[in-house]
Amino acid sequence: MKLKFQLLFGLGLLVVYLTLSAQYESFTLPFIILLAVPLAIFGALAAQALRGLQDDVYCQIGLVMLIGLAAKNSILIVEFAEQLRARGLGLVEAAIEAARIRLRPILMTSFAFILGVLPLVLASGAGKASRHSVGTAVFGGMIVSTFLNLGIIPVLYVVVRSLNPGRPGRFAPRFAPDGAGPAPAEGGAAAGSAAGPPPPAREGSQAPAGGSHG
Repeated sequence: MKLKFQLLFGLGLLVVYLTLSAQYESFTLPFIILLAVPLAIFGALAAQALRGLQDDVYCQIGLVMLIGLAAKNSILIVEFAEQLRARGLGLVEAAIEAARIRLRPILMTSFAFILGVLPLVLASGAGKASRHSVGTAVFGGMIVSTFLNLGIIPVLYVVVRSLNPGRPGRFAPRFAPDGAGPAPAEGGAAAGSAAGPPPPAREGSQAPAGGSHG
């Protein structure tokens, strides 16, 4: 059972990594994002131990769910930090600003999910053991992952990006700064400058109306 779970968990990590690599066209950004998963696993196993629950198949299902749930918060921070770097901010400034701006969406979505699994944590009646196991694992993993990742992911982003700066041009905004309107199409400015201004109208080239009847 343990070997099968390890294979399943490793396959889940691999699928998420390859999907993010294809989306971001980078092998570095998915690595930063998936660094949030160990914190979530630690929180899940700690919550299981505090309640005296075993690492059964229901807990393992919760651990596999935490791969996507923990990566979600990291994606919000890392992707926005890349966008800020593409706009000209420094590495540290982009990481701090991304964590600050994405704080509210991360807390809103995380607490909505945590409150959603709370009935599983407090379940009673028939089948409560399985509900307690999966609910406690996801509940503890999300709490630890949410609060620790807000401080750890920006630091890891700065460290990894310092070693491998990458190219933030892929996240460059498609529009010019606020108030400047859409960015001109490629070659549009050059074509306009090459054409030059229109020739001035010649004086007297057009006879006034009715002048031929004088």
